[in-house]
Amino acid sequence: MSRSHPGLTFAILALSVGSFATLQSLVVPVLPVIQSDLHTTTAGVTWTMTAWLIAAAVATPLLGRVGDIVGKRRIFVLALLAVALGSVIAAVAPSIGVVIAGRVIQGFGGAMFPLAFGIIRDEFPARRLPSAIGAIASIIAIGSGLGTVLAGPLAAALSWRGLFLLPVVLTVTAAVLALIFIPESPTRAAGGVNPWAAVLLSGWLVALLLPLSTGAQLGWSSLGVIGLFVLAAVLLASWILVELRSRHPLVDMRLMREPGVWSMNAAAVFIGASMFAVFAFFPRFVQTPTSTGYGLGASVAESGMLMLPMLVTMAVTGFLSGPLARWVGFRSQIVLSAALMGGASLSLAFLHGSLFAVAAASGVFGLGLGLIYAAITSVVVQSVPATQTGIASGMNANLRTVGSAVGAAVMTALVTGAIAPDGLPAESGYTEGFATAGILALAAGVVTLVAVGIMRSARRTAEAETAAAVEAELLVEAEALVEVEVEALELVPAGAGEREAVPSGATEGESRLSMLRDPALREAALQEAEEMAQLAAKVEAELAAEGAGHGRGRETLEVA
Repeated sequence: MSRSHPGLTFAILALSVGSFATLQSLVVPVLPVIQSDLHTTTAGVTWTMTAWLIAAAVATPLLGRVGDIVGKRRIFVLALLAVALGSVIAAVAPSIGVVIAGRVIQGFGGAMFPLAFGIIRDEFPARRLPSAIGAIASIIAIGSGLGTVLAGPLAAALSWRGLFLLPVVLTVTAAVLALIFIPESPTRAAGGVNPWAAVLLSGWLVALLLPLSTGAQLGWSSLGVIGLFVLAAVLLASWILVELRSRHPLVDMRLMREPGVWSMNAAAVFIGASMFAVFAFFPRFVQTPTSTGYGLGASVAESGMLMLPMLVTMAVTGFLSGPLARWVGFRSQIVLSAALMGGASLSLAFLHGSLFAVAAASGVFGLGLGLIYAAITSVVVQSVPATQTGIASGMNANLRTVGSAVGAAVMTALVTGAIAPDGLPAESGYTEGFATAGILALAAGVVTLVAVGIMRSARRTAEAETAAAVEAELLVEAEALVEVEVEALELVPAGAGEREAVPSGATEGESRLSMLRDPALREAALQEAEEMAQLAAKVEAELAAEGAGHGRGRETLEVA
């Protein structure tokens, strides 16, 4: 079919990823209601989040890779239908076990994120690629926070079961539109999915996320939690070895070692941790009663309004990331965004005495989050071949999920570790938690700067080697030209004249030139050799000048 509808393709992708991203936080505010209606425990209802998180973490890279191989649109539509099916199961569930099963099926929709970026790379012209990727990344970030704001009003109008039915309409509609209007991938990755790599990848993700999600309840020093962490480390090491030895790896470890990729993966972990620490505890913090001496006493609706500046600024900066790249490179955006997020988190930690201060910090945090979400994704997608887009962006999204689990675990430990006499969290717990979120955000900027330094050093080395190679090649050509002239003139008949004596101490080239019978020809050959040597020196000087002045015409932090 025609590949001339990038605008329509974008709208379908935005509807799809936005619907799924909202599910990440839509259920959180209604967990107490679900617990009461289904007569379960706090630990039982928490599994509705844990199961979703683990399923999404496993499905995101695996199905992203399958999409690279068999076709991105096909797997994208299947992921949409999985979300719809899981939503129906959860909506009609008679028990918490069935709800959890529905959430597991929903989690397979996580594959939509890397597949959406891959489809954009296939269908959009190069000049529109940064803007489109930034916009989709921004929608994912907005959806992750929008669920918290919408959950209260929607649950009041539709009940918690209605919250699960709403995505059914959106995802089924998106699946039908995708089948009609989105073309299948023009490029496919070679090979298949290594089953051992898939099992080991799934294993270490589950073994890592499970204790991170349940450690606060089970106890961080319990044998089960420690054993799972050890198992995760063993499975991770085994997975890396299998991938390095595989002819068709699930994740190309050599590609992951590139500074443009590993630095963005590390930044994704830090940003995921910072983001989820704020997302998960900001509403709880502002809803703390004023009787504690630090709480703002906001209602559920008011806490949603206080998060609104964050969502608005996220939307604005996320959509501006691509166009802004003409003047401020993506890596510069990441460093700037990390500073904004870090400053906002530290403000929440130490300057939270009024609604205005909290709302302002929320808005600044959103400025940084929207920009960094889009910029990280853009760097990853543009740093890998088209056939690796799904798995590379899938791993990046996955590591952000791991970071989210780490951030939630750390924040929970800090907040619940400091309990006031009234049974509510002490102010020190929130202060330490938000300060930690700020440090994690700043770490993303530091990692990016380190990677920029490594890439700049590698570029200077490559330029020096290129200059030396060019100079050597020109000198070889000059010597060869002289030899050709000498050999041609040596064919002159012996009777044409007497050879001149060769001066003592002359070089080999000069000795051969002195053998020429015609002084004019000998002088011309020498002059030509000198000109070639001067040309080589000029080329070397120009390359050195270009390397020294390379950074003055571009952003200081941007690497070509």
